[in-house]
Amino acid sequence: MIVNSVAYQQGRVVARVASQDIHDYLGHADYIVWVAVRDPDHAELEQLKQEFNLQPLAVEDALHGHQRPKFEEYSDSLFFVIHTVEIDGEELRIGEINIFVTARYVLTIRKNSDRNLTEVRTRCENEPTHMQYGTGYILYALMDAIVDRYFPIIDGIASQLEHIEDRIFAGESARQNIESLYYLKQQLVTLKHATAPLLEAIGKLYGGRVPAVCAGLDDYFRDVADHLVRINQLIDATRDMVATAISVSLAMITVQDTEVTKQLAGYGALVAVPTMIAGIYGMNFQHMPELSWTWGYPMAVLSMVIIDLYLFYRFRKSRWL
Repeated sequence: MIVNSVAYQQGRVVARVASQDIHDYLGHADYIVWVAVRDPDHAELEQLKQEFNLQPLAVEDALHGHQRPKFEEYSDSLFFVIHTVEIDGEELRIGEINIFVTARYVLTIRKNSDRNLTEVRTRCENEPTHMQYGTGYILYALMDAIVDRYFPIIDGIASQLEHIEDRIFAGESARQNIESLYYLKQQLVTLKHATAPLLEAIGKLYGGRVPAVCAGLDDYFRDVADHLVRINQLIDATRDMVATAISVSLAMITVQDTEVTKQLAGYGALVAVPTMIAGIYGMNFQHMPELSWTWGYPMAVLSMVIIDLYLFYRFRKSRWL
């Protein structure tokens, strides 16, 4: 259950803490404890609830999962729900990280996510000066790392969009292009659901009244918010581009249909003229011009050929054929 558990004093590592010793360090006023947990079951969450004296409503959210990204402030603790987005083949897999924060500890619960936060812990341990801000700085480092992981996702979607746009103008299957574009639109909606609510939540951590554990870290959380604003703008811009690409694909289908219709009309005219002439001379009247003329048949055929050649020339000049 526990992936990592470390105690810090004045920003520096004191000990790697075994699960049975966590309570001892939590009871020491000079220490802060950072515990990382992955995919706990109900019994394990109950154990964590007792160990850390977690808020019951927050534990219930962590147990059931599938929560909207949010921030809850209780009397002496903070609770965050943040979505992680990872590429799994061609799909986006949504995970969830629940973060419990007080002045004494940070508890992270990672669910449905293969990518750990080891680099965040390494970064914090290499910055003891910043770690003296306490658990608020750990919260910032976690949020900063998770938000920065959104950038490669949106960059990958943008690259796929560029490839599909090339296919659109190369004349490849319009149906396949539209299906691919719609799939990208679904991915953007998924990413938007992870980032937009988080921007609202993090706005409560800087400017004006902020939780005590976040005091003095306004600039840090504002930087994370700036990254989120940029990500949301990129998502919105890419969604507009996808919508435009879908419209262009549909317009290309219309253009192709128009070209086919023009070609069919042109070939129809080439067939109609000989049919008309043959129809006239096929009428069963006794007295018809050229009926007994020796050159009547060759002249009729020659007229058909000449008229069709003239029509073909005009259609090609008008780019109908």
